[in-house]
Amino acid sequence: MADGIVLRQSPMIMVAVELINHMIPPLKPSDDGHKAIVWMEELRTNQLPVIEKGKFLGFITEDIILEENDSKKPIRDYYLDGEECFVMEHQHFYDVIKIATEHDFQMVAVLSQTGVFQGVIAIEDTINAFAESTAIQEPGAILVLLMNQRDYSLAEISRLVEAEGARILSSTVNPDPKDMAMLRVTLKLNKTEISHITASLERFAYRIIGRFQEEEIKSNDQERFDLLMRYLNI
Repeated sequence: MADGIVLRQSPMIMVAVELINHMIPPLKPSDDGHKAIVWMEELRTNQLPVIEKGKFLGFITEDIILEENDSKKPIRDYYLDGEECFVMEHQHFYDVIKIATEHDFQMVAVLSQTGVFQGVIAIEDTINAFAESTAIQEPGAILVLLMNQRDYSLAEISRLVEAEGARILSSTVNPDPKDMAMLRVTLKLNKTEISHITASLERFAYRIIGRFQEEEIKSNDQERFDLLMRYLNI
């Protein structure tokens, strides 16, 4: 695996086109900056997509308009940002988060297979979809393993977990930010009591660097969610 490439494996299947927020309209190059500002205020956002004849041109932002100090100018006369901030309609919602993070944008455009603009996804909607997914909602603990890339085998990890009477509901694999030769494997299990599972994994030399049981998650939801996001490196 090349450095910087994120591997993802999960039973959750939710593609970009399913997450489009149809309440967020695109602007046309002929619209002016004032219209853009009014729409942004109504939608409580600071950026909107711009399209022309179905082609995504990029995003106009509140900062760009304010910097020009002339809201009467048509959108075509402003600099647009985020021309590459898009995903194809079939891509997984993890990719939506990745693209939004790379471009530091609140939303991501969605294009069809032929490049036609389909709409935009607000990053908040994507996080909500993740939080509402079956794997997240079902009770269970979270384990984070650290291992060398060459030692990674989801099949072997699953075998050990299932031998203890549990199942893996979802898994995410990311390069360790401190050592790109290592992987962080985050597992959501269907059991809340996992001491026997961790003991089994440790017997087979798996290093556990994070352990979050259901009771702990419920006691401090926001802190645990933030920590999980850091482990997922999203």
